[in-house]
Amino acid sequence: MKVHKTGIALAVLALVASGCRGGDDEGGSSAIDAPGVTDEPCENAVNEDNGCIYLGTISDLSAGPFAALGGPITEAQAAFWQRVNEDGGIGGYDVDVTSYVKDNLYNPETHATLYAEIEPDVLALAQTLGSPTTLAILEKMKSQNVIGAPASWTSLWGFEDNILESGSSYCVEAMNAIDYLQEQGGVETVMAIGFPGDYGGDGAAGAEIAAEAIGAEFVDFVETAPGQEAQSAAISAVVSQAPDVVVLGVGPTETAVIVGQAAARGYTGRFVGLSPTWNPALLQSEAAPALEALFTHAGPWGSFGTETDGHAAMREALPDVDPNDGYTSGWAWSYPLKAALEAWLDGDYAKTREGLVEAVNELESVDFEGMLPEEAGDRTGDNDIFTQSVISEVDPAAPAGLTTVQDFTAGPTASAHEFTGACFEG
Repeated sequence: MKVHKTGIALAVLALVASGCRGGDDEGGSSAIDAPGVTDEPCENAVNEDNGCIYLGTISDLSAGPFAALGGPITEAQAAFWQRVNEDGGIGGYDVDVTSYVKDNLYNPETHATLYAEIEPDVLALAQTLGSPTTLAILEKMKSQNVIGAPASWTSLWGFEDNILESGSSYCVEAMNAIDYLQEQGGVETVMAIGFPGDYGGDGAAGAEIAAEAIGAEFVDFVETAPGQEAQSAAISAVVSQAPDVVVLGVGPTETAVIVGQAAARGYTGRFVGLSPTWNPALLQSEAAPALEALFTHAGPWGSFGTETDGHAAMREALPDVDPNDGYTSGWAWSYPLKAALEAWLDGDYAKTREGLVEAVNELESVDFEGMLPEEAGDRTGDNDIFTQSVISEVDPAAPAGLTTVQDFTAGPTASAHEFTGACFEG
């Protein structure tokens, strides 16, 4: 069961930033008493009469396995908050997400060091990329009452008060994809391949749960390390065991290598890629024909070209980018934090970090402008496991190479499953 800490007495905050704006609306307090909030305008303020809320970003921006996604995620979040500021800001404040941007190299130790550097200067994290990296700072976030929007989808986040996640988890994506493929023609054997830890492990757990639910055999979970040269064992396992479905919890590079080389060696089953496996640049790789023939994508929302108000706003704010679902994710992940800041500043909450945690965990819905159903933002239950996801197929004509074939759906497995903790820990 999710444990809320919002009823305990106010903790002593490490740093105090002065501020007189915010909380002047009905029911609000009179001052902001939290780090990362200033009465002075942001350095590049859109609204010179507003104060400034600083949010931090710790992403994979250069050398890690998700750098091709981390850059677009970060750029989209900057565009999202620029749009918020151009609309007047939030409660008398502009929001700055560009002053405290750090590159974690997808390394947990680096992530923790960078968090310690920026924590005194930010109210919350607009992005903390990666589940193992975010786990490296989670206990600090709890003790310091810091909220973070994760750039990851592990099912663990549904049980953590300080993580403000969006969309379905890897576990749920695997469940819904297998249910979908079962409906398309039957599944008898299932394998999972993934990075060690809660990304690969969460997808593998969902695949195993779904296999059991439909009466299929779960034959293996093959752990694999990042990198092109590290995929030999995974490819051999696919070819030798020839399962009907292989669920992938890896990066785009590994996806291309595994799918392309397994197909070249005669594998004709189906690959399911979880959210971070796809990058449209894969359509320019040697694996493109195999991906078109054998790859299905399970994701938390529709791809870049999907027709919703939120997708349209994203495309308008980023008119000159090459379509990439890093942009889609960065934009979608920002809505709940916007809603939480609005509730915190306008509502009867202590204007402290602890008050923001309380506001987060009393959100009943979030307006994602159609990118997700509003109920995906409900934080009021014992857990926040949203069980609907989107299934897509490879489509070279689509803006980011994916076209939705099944819109938001919770399959029979996810609908019936009782989530009592993170799937990969079960």
